[in-house]
Amino acid sequence: MRSWRRALPRCGAPTHLPFPTGGAVVLRKADLFASLVVFLVALPLCVGVAMASGVPAELGLVTGIVGGLVTGLLPGSSLQVSGPAAGLTVLVYEAVQAYGLQALGVLVFAAGLVQVGLGALRLGRWFRAVSVAVVQGMLAGIGLVLVSGQVYALGDVAAPAGGLGKLAGLVSLPGRADPGALSVGGATIVVLLLWGRWRRGARLVPAPLVAVALAAGATWAFDLEVRRVQVQGLWDAVRVPQAADFGRLTEVGVVGTVVAFALIASAESLFSAAAVDRLHDGRRTDYDRELMAQGAGNAVCGVLGALPMTAVIVRSAANVGAGARTKASRVLHGVWLLLFTAVVPGVLGFIPVAALAGLLVHAGCKLVPVREVWVLWRGHRGEAVVLGVTAVAIVVGNLFEGVLIGLALAVAKTAWEISHVQVETEDRGEAGIVVRVVGHATFLRLPKLLDALDALPADREVRLELGGLRHVDHACAAALEGWAAARERRAARRSEGDAELQDEVATSNSTT
Repeated sequence: MRSWRRALPRCGAPTHLPFPTGGAVVLRKADLFASLVVFLVALPLCVGVAMASGVPAELGLVTGIVGGLVTGLLPGSSLQVSGPAAGLTVLVYEAVQAYGLQALGVLVFAAGLVQVGLGALRLGRWFRAVSVAVVQGMLAGIGLVLVSGQVYALGDVAAPAGGLGKLAGLVSLPGRADPGALSVGGATIVVLLLWGRWRRGARLVPAPLVAVALAAGATWAFDLEVRRVQVQGLWDAVRVPQAADFGRLTEVGVVGTVVAFALIASAESLFSAAAVDRLHDGRRTDYDRELMAQGAGNAVCGVLGALPMTAVIVRSAANVGAGARTKASRVLHGVWLLLFTAVVPGVLGFIPVAALAGLLVHAGCKLVPVREVWVLWRGHRGEAVVLGVTAVAIVVGNLFEGVLIGLALAVAKTAWEISHVQVETEDRGEAGIVVRVVGHATFLRLPKLLDALDALPADREVRLELGGLRHVDHACAAALEGWAAARERRAARRSEGDAELQDEVATSNSTT
């Protein structure tokens, strides 16, 4: 007995003991509690994102289940939670409208394979090099399109096509909206705002679940005639792609959508991972492995014909805030989603569509980084312009084109900022003028460089020193060579003219 007591650490924590103790039990309880919190947050969001994407509600739950049971088990980030996200809602809706629901599985499956390949090539860390302004602009554009589309669902009105059409139709919306649905959706938003401010209550029961449950209870109690979620069963909603569906991968538009799915989902997941790492002091995320885990999850979702997945910061933050310590919490949240859809799927039929629309309007507003835009405008106006142009391009066009425009603008802005070139002149009297060019000579600064060189006196000897240049592109090198050659020709002509003038003077003197 004495030797057993001496073997115990004097001040060590129970979790350091080699057999189950209270510390290990507490750890398991923390993960169990966190999994229930994440499940309650994910349940209404999975259904809402699916409805906004134009697919059956069960497909959103399938993606949430795969995010827990497949991606949750794989290495990468231990605490972030994956599932259907509002960030891909607009792109999925456009893809379903363009190619049909049957093609969604092929798109998601192919995007998952692209993500796995990017992770295998160790390109995950490079996603951190994407301009933050582009990402924030992407989220802002998605938020604006999401809000403008779901406002119609608040009033149980069909939304017009296109971002501009949705914005223009808001003028006539109040006269067409159903009062009952509008009151349910508006009350849902009010509950989300008020319940979220009560920290203790929000920790016990998430605001989205409270808002949706109250909306469902109110419509049942008052027998309101509002549109509800249509339930067809989990297995009936699953659509396994057929061999003929994979032939659509030869279409240019389909390939572009796959690339858009893969890149946007990867960027959102890895930016979410970086944010989650700042919320805890545990193990950091392996970006390449996390990218492969997201790709594996999307490949499985594609086989089941479900929505694409990303890591979702809302669920991940709820997971960390609830005290999760290991990946068990995110795996268990997938188990609870599976049990819910298998045991009580009929509960979904009581949820009003207007309540889910209110939930997504609230989520869309949170995607618009109002504070960040103001901070950027005061300190980095160029970044604010990139953010704004990206958001507007997404609203006017589509998500893929908007992101490409934002990336191109960010690259052009960076190239302009680093292309600093200075022309320094030193007048040495009879020895001539020494001109030093310092910095980065690129075609973006070529007009400034040539203007400074052309302004030099034509009748003075000029010595050009380029040792201070760190970079010279082909356009600037050719321009500098052309300027030097032209100046030498002018100097040669002046010398010939001076020589002829001297000969004429000498001839006239001799004649005289």
